[in-house]
Amino acid sequence: MISLPPQTKKGKVSVEEAVAGRRSVRDFDPISITLEELATLCWVGQGITNPNGRYRATPSAGATYPIFLYASLGAESVVGVDAGMYLYITRDHALETIKNGDFRRALARASLDQMWMSNAAVIFLITADYDRITPRYGRRGIPYAHYEAGHVAQNIMLEAVALGLGSCAVGAFEDNRVAKEAGLEDDQIPLLLIPVGHIGR
Repeated sequence: MISLPPQTKKGKVSVEEAVAGRRSVRDFDPISITLEELATLCWVGQGITNPNGRYRATPSAGATYPIFLYASLGAESVVGVDAGMYLYITRDHALETIKNGDFRRALARASLDQMWMSNAAVIFLITADYDRITPRYGRRGIPYAHYEAGHVAQNIMLEAVALGLGSCAVGAFEDNRVAKEAGLEDDQIPLLLIPVGHIGR
């Protein structure tokens, strides 16, 4: 487990400015982001927003929380953090190591050879466990999980703008290959990849 520093809660960019500045970026400089930036990106996606731990940064139907957030990092993605596939642990504001190694190029290849992705400092992977939501909502729970994934993705992409970084939502990939490279359990369905990093000059 890697404990993350407190997330940034006050930035220099307004919500309106972040919305106006959001673009799909496919050209990244392969340079590091800070641990504080990674912590904030994770927090806006799935973090706890109040002291008693009952509320998160994104809404969830019936508070079932079927969404999981992973981060794929290279050896120089974040100073002091080893290359690996990590799961964001919401309750601890921490990263749990799933696999050691740099899987960004493998994820890019699994995304129909969109190799530009591998230059991003981090590739976030949003997955869903439908068994967390369908017992309560039946088949309707599946689109509810997809809506939630959209909330997570939008928060991450807007925060990237606020941090002076670029991002892009990627949905074109081979599910089985992404699941294998990320080391997902059978109940984890990959929904979206989001490369984030410094914009190429």
